[in-house]
Amino acid sequence: MDCIGEDAKSTKEIQECLQEHEEEMSASCLYYHLSELKKAGIIAVAGYKEEGGGAPEKIWRLKSRRIVIDLLETEKGNGSDRS
Repeated sequence: MDCIGEDAKSTKEIQECLQEHEEEMSASCLYYHLSELKKAGIIAVAGYKEEGGGAPEKIWRLKSRRIVIDLLETEKGNGSDRS
């Protein structure tokens, strides 16, 4: 999340940021994690960057600065927490 920050960043820029912070990650591993964060609604594709003759590179942005996680499931309708 720190590598994306306030701005939108390309997949390549995110990977370079991780390397600067001594977090080695293969491109395929990074793509997997970005995809999972997208599925969870944490990040979104902000656009595409055309580079050379290959497929366009995705540009990512945070969807929200704050995430709230309810670690306790509640039963719907009765308002009580399950233990």
